[in-house]
Amino acid sequence: MDKPKEAFKDEQFLESPEGRSIRILSEYEKVKSLFEIHKIIDTITFFGSARFKSKEHQNNNSEIDSENSEYYEQARTLAFKFTTWAKEYSKESNRFVVATGGGPGIMEAANRGALEAGGKSIGLGIRLPEEQKNNNYITPGLSMQFYYFFMRKFFLTQPTKATVMFPGGFGTLDELTEILTLKQTGKTQQPLPIVLIGKKFWNTTLNFDYLVEKKVIGKEDLNLFLITDYVDQAFDFVSCILKEKCLDNPQALI
Repeated sequence: MDKPKEAFKDEQFLESPEGRSIRILSEYEKVKSLFEIHKIIDTITFFGSARFKSKEHQNNNSEIDSENSEYYEQARTLAFKFTTWAKEYSKESNRFVVATGGGPGIMEAANRGALEAGGKSIGLGIRLPEEQKNNNYITPGLSMQFYYFFMRKFFLTQPTKATVMFPGGFGTLDELTEILTLKQTGKTQQPLPIVLIGKKFWNTTLNFDYLVEKKVIGKEDLNLFLITDYVDQAFDFVSCILKEKCLDNPQALI
């Protein structure tokens, strides 16, 4: 008779419905421990389409693809600027580290910009039916993969001190509405500046004024975020708020 496995080594049990709570806790504790090992205090999260390509990898010159490539370059530049700035406040620990969902497109661009600035960056990937590998610009040891979307979202929102949203699809819209709700209801770290890059895209995709008109949000809710086309404006908006409000409040309660 075979010797029975200890429960924590029993893969069949761990992958069963009865092992779900252990799997959830494992995802939480593993990422928490990696943040502690790398002395990650807080983050700046980047969201946006996984489908956008850099200019050097663009296969055609259509107007839409060229515009999307420009968003890629903006994300890369903005992550570079944030990382260069944040290094001033990261002598003993790491402040305002760029964090993404770990995949291609805007996520790759942001991780790439942080790497090019000589800083750390985080990639919080997700297991999907169509295999999506984490990009190659994430700091070794900070490239992670989740099974549960809600646990991934926790680490993309809870430690963050600011969020930058580039154009994207269902996933990006889901993340935007969730983080706006968290800020509106005071369930995330404040003041949490939120920037939406791409005025035409966001004003076409989401008619915020109509939401106010229909009284499903308040007019004051339009102050929860900034919409801009410009990297420098986004950087100045976020960095000024973080410098004034967050430098003396560094502890991320993960």
